[in-house]
Amino acid sequence: MTLTLTVSDEVRALVPGFTHVAVEAYGLVNGPSTEAGSALLDDAARRLAVRLAGRAPHEDPHMAAWREAYTAFGSKPSRTRNSAEALAKRALSEAGLPRINLLVDVYNAISVAHLVPVGGEDIDRIEGGMHLVRATGEEDFVTVAGGEQVVEHPDAGEIVWRDEAGVTCRRWNWRQGPRTRLIEETVSGIFLLESLTPMPVADVETAAEELADLLQKFSPDAEIEIRRPAS
Repeated sequence: MTLTLTVSDEVRALVPGFTHVAVEAYGLVNGPSTEAGSALLDDAARRLAVRLAGRAPHEDPHMAAWREAYTAFGSKPSRTRNSAEALAKRALSEAGLPRINLLVDVYNAISVAHLVPVGGEDIDRIEGGMHLVRATGEEDFVTVAGGEQVVEHPDAGEIVWRDEAGVTCRRWNWRQGPRTRLIEETVSGIFLLESLTPMPVADVETAAEELADLLQKFSPDAEIEIRRPAS
């Protein structure tokens, strides 16, 4: 369990209430979406509805804090929602949550149920460590548009996750690149749960524990570690 995760001083200065908890897992078993994974997503949508009690996702204090953070680095949060708000909006819609593959369905269910951004990356596709930084604007972000691979560049000052090869997720947790996403062949993953004040750190840790338990359930032989915030 050696993947390096760092948060730059610039990010901490801009958003001092940021915390992340990581679940690192090896020996995972992934595959297409299953009935069990689908049931988790349906249950997560029900839990979300109870949590919100009729409010829109952006009215939740934690989601409001994320909107403020996005505004702080120059993004428009009503157009580029953090991943948890975007998923919550879909969960409450008639279309419901998408089914992607088992691992993605599991972490999306945790994100929706706890209303916390969760991302998953294939460790075997990450080059070096992962770093949360403010972009210079020159970094490469390889994505797909119109069915073809294209290279974009983040805005200068935008908060991004990146590795040694380039940006892995733009606008903090808004859009993940295909290079490191979890695919059906993935066997090693890092799952990042990201929170801001006013969400208690204990609540993020509870979500991480639930995620780790589910990963162990679907991959009984996996080695899984929860990496909590440094004290």
